[in-house]
Amino acid sequence: MTSRGAGTAFSRRNYRLSNESEKPKVTGIVNSKLLNDYLHRIFPSADGIQPAAAYRKPLTFQNLQEHLDKLLAEDSGAEDSRDQILEGRLGPSTVVLDHISGFEGLLLVDDDLLGVIGHSNFGSIRATTCVYKGKWIYEVLISSQGLMQIGWCTLNCRFNQEEGVGDTPDSYAYDGNRVRKWNVTTTNYGKSWAAGDIVSCLIDLDEGTIAFCLNGVSLGTAFDNITRGAGMAYFPAISLSFKESVAFNFGSRPLRYPVEGYRPLQDPPSMDLVEAHKLLGYLKNVIHIGIDVLEGKLVEKDTSMWQLQGEPTVLITLAHIFNHFAPLMCKVYLVEDVLMNFLLSILEQGGAVEAHPLIQQLLDLMWLLMEDYEVHECLKQLLMSLLRAYRFSPIIPDLGLQIHYLRLTIAVLKHEKSRKYLLNNVLFDILRSVVFFYIKSPLRVEEAGLQELIPTTWWPNRFTKEGKESKEVKEESAEERLRRRAYDRGCQRLKKRIEVVEELQVQILKLLLNNKDRGGGEASRYIFLNKFRKFLQENASNRGNLTVLCPPEYMVCFLHRLISTLRCYWDGHKAKAPAALNSEEAYVPPQLFYNGKVDYFDLQRLGGLLSHLKKTLKDDLALKANILIDPAELQAVTMDDLDEDEESATSTAQRPVAALAIGGALARPSWLSSPTLGRANRFLSTAAVSLMNPRRSLGTLEKMKARTLSVEQRTEDDIEGSHGNEGLLLGRPPEEPEQSITENSLLEILDGIVMMYNLSVHQQLGKMVGVSDDVNEYALALKDTEEKISRCPKRRRDIYEELVKSQKVFSEKLNHLSRRLAWINVTIYSKEKMQDIYWLLRVCIRTIEHGDRTGSLFAFMPEFYLSVAMNSYSALKNYFSPVHSMEELPGYEETLTRLAAILAKHFADSRIVGTDIRDSLMQALASYVCYPHSLRAVERIPEEQRISMMRNLLAPYEQRPWAQTNWILVRLWRGCGFGYRYTRLPHLLKTKPEDANLPSLQKPCPSTLLQRHMADLLCSDCDMAPSFLNSVLNQLNWAFSEFIGMIQEIQQAAERLERNFVDSRQLKVCATCFDLSVSLLRVLEMTVTLAPEIFLDWSRPSSELLLRRLAQLLNQVLNRVTAERNLFDRVVNLRLPGLESVDHYPILVAVTGILVRLLMDTDFQGAKRATAVLLADPCFQLCSIQYLLGHAEPSAVAATPPSADKRHFSLHTYTDYISQEELAKVERMLGHLSEESKQAAASMLPTSEEDLCPICYAHPISAIFRPCSHKSCKACINQHLMNNKDCFFCKATITGVDDFTKPGSS
Repeated sequence: MTSRGAGTAFSRRNYRLSNESEKPKVTGIVNSKLLNDYLHRIFPSADGIQPAAAYRKPLTFQNLQEHLDKLLAEDSGAEDSRDQILEGRLGPSTVVLDHISGFEGLLLVDDDLLGVIGHSNFGSIRATTCVYKGKWIYEVLISSQGLMQIGWCTLNCRFNQEEGVGDTPDSYAYDGNRVRKWNVTTTNYGKSWAAGDIVSCLIDLDEGTIAFCLNGVSLGTAFDNITRGAGMAYFPAISLSFKESVAFNFGSRPLRYPVEGYRPLQDPPSMDLVEAHKLLGYLKNVIHIGIDVLEGKLVEKDTSMWQLQGEPTVLITLAHIFNHFAPLMCKVYLVEDVLMNFLLSILEQGGAVEAHPLIQQLLDLMWLLMEDYEVHECLKQLLMSLLRAYRFSPIIPDLGLQIHYLRLTIAVLKHEKSRKYLLNNVLFDILRSVVFFYIKSPLRVEEAGLQELIPTTWWPNRFTKEGKESKEVKEESAEERLRRRAYDRGCQRLKKRIEVVEELQVQILKLLLNNKDRGGGEASRYIFLNKFRKFLQENASNRGNLTVLCPPEYMVCFLHRLISTLRCYWDGHKAKAPAALNSEEAYVPPQLFYNGKVDYFDLQRLGGLLSHLKKTLKDDLALKANILIDPAELQAVTMDDLDEDEESATSTAQRPVAALAIGGALARPSWLSSPTLGRANRFLSTAAVSLMNPRRSLGTLEKMKARTLSVEQRTEDDIEGSHGNEGLLLGRPPEEPEQSITENSLLEILDGIVMMYNLSVHQQLGKMVGVSDDVNEYALALKDTEEKISRCPKRRRDIYEELVKSQKVFSEKLNHLSRRLAWINVTIYSKEKMQDIYWLLRVCIRTIEHGDRTGSLFAFMPEFYLSVAMNSYSALKNYFSPVHSMEELPGYEETLTRLAAILAKHFADSRIVGTDIRDSLMQALASYVCYPHSLRAVERIPEEQRISMMRNLLAPYEQRPWAQTNWILVRLWRGCGFGYRYTRLPHLLKTKPEDANLPSLQKPCPSTLLQRHMADLLCSDCDMAPSFLNSVLNQLNWAFSEFIGMIQEIQQAAERLERNFVDSRQLKVCATCFDLSVSLLRVLEMTVTLAPEIFLDWSRPSSELLLRRLAQLLNQVLNRVTAERNLFDRVVNLRLPGLESVDHYPILVAVTGILVRLLMDTDFQGAKRATAVLLADPCFQLCSIQYLLGHAEPSAVAATPPSADKRHFSLHTYTDYISQEELAKVERMLGHLSEESKQAAASMLPTSEEDLCPICYAHPISAIFRPCSHKSCKACINQHLMNNKDCFFCKATITGVDDFTKPGSS
């Protein structure tokens, strides 16, 4: 046998193992008679008739090669037609997409020129080969189910960005997205397609017809009498919209659904197929037939337990077979048609994969008897074929096809050498191996067999017409109970079948995460780790390039399988090392975030950029983590980052323009088209290459105790550690316990799982809830239709029949959706999947808690840990209910409390600098306080943390996003304020909410505990109350002024004669300003109620000023809203879409609540001061208070006659929302103010204009400024000095203010 690698790289190995000189030396070869019989049994003649022994030339290894060549050549003459030109076809024999001249628009074409993605509005492309006679077929593998038109066109068809295949004469197309066929005009045809389907396109040029099949099922003839004759030849063609993708099979691989009488456009390699099948037969003979040397005879063997056992005769025989078989196994068609089917047939006997060691023996043979490049190519093509078969197999009730292909994948990956080669070079580099962990959802439940699996359908009827869950739980009828139980049993049957597939997928991952197979190099787990990290980098760094990203539906399944596998290995390590943590206590230690052992690419850290953190926290790193960073080296890294950023920006800015200018179909692979193709080149290639290449690593200087390694440079010792090296755990801070957690490699996988959830899993979980929403919508429609049928008069037969038709349509749709929902609930929202997400939430909470203890080093934590903690909780609360409740989960209350503590502490944490993550934390806290169970969790956190949270919420509103802060305070108060016990505004009750689960639509759940903390803080801190309240008053002034300005513009636009449309964005901003004004008023009401002394105890600094400012704003709001025939009235009566929340009630009850608290619910002295300030304000009008109770102005009543449809606002009409006690207080307040205003008017002395304040002309001069001696009233100067120290008049700096009393006249 020649040595491996001898000769040229692609030379065949010479398997003539017994030449003349070697013959005497061969040992272990059986005697010539037995050998002759054995070889004739292994290599029988084609006719199966053995020549008589007397006339038969003895077969030995010397003449075996000649005999084998003769056998293989017997049928080659008849079959050799590869060079013949087939009649009816024109073009190259290898059919691909014409990426040079046969396209329109911008397209991305895969490296094999068979997969294509639309990258423009409606791009079109055709194949390189056409047909003009005969019957032809090709297949299209649908990778995305969007807008595409697939079919045939002639060379004369001219397409553009609006018209594609089927939109011009002599082009014909099928569109499964809109379920139509196209040939200039369009009509209904076929069925809807889904990702994972295969469309067969058939053309019969003898009969002049075109037909299509979907997954092998004929859709019928689509077109007949198509144009034929001289010059008419048809090309396969497709038009597809942006981001849609497919892969073609013209015959380079076996057709999945061949049709009798139709030929693929590309001929199969017939001669090679015959030869491969013969050689496979010889190989099977070797496996079946054994040699009993002692007895000197041939015996039949059990093929399942066949082993090579070092028999020289068998080995040399196999070498001769593989001499011919090996080069054939480099061709994709033969691998798929011959090798894959043979291996699948071995597993068809049933039993576990381990019960079929024959596949392992065959792989051993391949590595032994084939050249390395041949084995590599064969394994690559085998996995590509398996992946393609798995992805594009139709869903059948028992998922048998998917199980079949997964079992063979496991069998191949069980072979250590093959597994390591595939991991190193194929699974993540060439294949889209994540597809193996995906279970696609059937769009057509009938074809998936779900009708047999779930014969009885059921859907909940707990929703009212407004879309909310009905308060009263109706008793379930006996029929409904039987249906629900039958439906549940069907769902359980489905779940058991899907669990079989999921278990096989977990087995694949367990093989890839094996860390005990160190024979012949690195263990599989460490190869997987590096590939997995690159996979994450690719998806994190290309968020805007959808062709590169792993689809989120694949990511969801991959995440769950990875969690199952990780926890299995984690708990397995715990069993061996009792001191380690079990998976229920898992977390990621904080040193991974700063010791450089794990690459986080360019992902944002809590404290900002990594280079900035290393610069500013280098002393803390040295002190706490014993990691030293050399300043010169740090500066080099910073400059390096800048250079790379500039280079990347330049390249990404220039490359797309150049690519678009070419206008060509770019040869690029993608996730979206074929998941099994090479990924060397990419669209926007320069940017992609700069992202895939690791940044230049930190130089290993003597002063540094940590090496920063790129993914490719890491070894097992760098990850797990050895001989005093802690590996990934280098730089343990003193706050971190010394206890062993688990194997370091598992920590990195856990970190990757958290990152995966952040990249796209959460988004997909939210997207799939849409099916449940559809079920609820149709259930409501069906319920409404049935009610109408019951009320329909018998004489109106026409209406009755229409209603019955509608009822049938809704019932059919619900039957379909309920079965599809069962599939989604099992694959995505099952209890086990919910427990996975809950486990991930707890991992994030523990990780954040451990990181928080490290002090300043917490800034190194990536932002996505906080994001995943918030999002996973949101998913558990919103996406998995009502099928599963979060309250069923173990440790639910404790988890809620720990998450509440994280939100309360970190929403204002100075270590967190990113505005986006700070906003997210604030929004999460705002949502948290809207629900009773989570609000109680906030109340359970330690008192010190609660008080700190309230102190942060009461910080001045300037220079920070205050709207969310204000919303939190409002939610803590809602349910306690005046007329503030509503869930939805009274005038909106008859309209259906967009989403009844929105936090803003939850029932009021005030927190008296947190209110008490707020009151204590405002009363005890003399500086906090003025700064907080002044900021609230400033924002109220701004918000209400903006609102008034906007409604003026809206009113002017509405009054114009010409038709004007108000910009919807302007309406939205207007409504937002109104809502902000109301919420700010409610916060002021809360403050006045909880701590009235801040306004009424004038011994406190700024109290009088705050009261005067409050009175001024309240009067302005009242005057604007309550004046008869005013601007506010007119805009409210327009009822514009977008301004639904703008109404009298919310803003007037908020103002009334403040006035009642100040005037009625305080002591005598406080009420007296409040009354005096309110009446002293020049804007005060008693009629505004009268308006609240429906008392119209006398002048207005006299001027306009009463109108029947004109109704005045009155709090008395809202008795469902305002108690009688509250109304009585308003009545008393009106009487009190009426009396006080009369007395004030009677006692007021006329004031000359000279004595009035020159700023407001409302109050007498009462203050004089130092040193300039200019004068004004106290209210004006106090308000001015809050923001400015310069004099109104001369701009001199004011050093003091003294009381001014006008001297008496002489």
